[in-house]
Amino acid sequence: MATTGASVVAEAPKIVWNESNHKFETEDKKAYLQYQLRNEGKVMDIVHTFVPSSKRGLGLASILCVAAFNHAQSHSLSVIPSCSYVFETFLPRNPGWNSLVYGDSLKSSI
Repeated sequence: MATTGASVVAEAPKIVWNESNHKFETEDKKAYLQYQLRNEGKVMDIVHTFVPSSKRGLGLASILCVAAFNHAQSHSLSVIPSCSYVFETFLPRNPGWNSLVYGDSLKSSI
């Protein structure tokens, strides 16, 4: 934790790209976002996010999504939000990422 004057500011957790397992995860590997590559590696299908109960309420799911969407953007990938958290919660709260969503609808069935 970093301190600024009298207030304490929690540092954002470091998110690691685990390319071989198709995951973005916290350093302790307890919270993660899992994806599959589709369409010859041009589309990232986010299939699952998981945050253990001991780490819920810290915004980790959103931080994992931002890492995945930043990765997709920097690698010119489209995203399929198959995970219900991404589709129902993250994208409505962060509509700026909708430009990366694959196809005409937010949910696709490649």
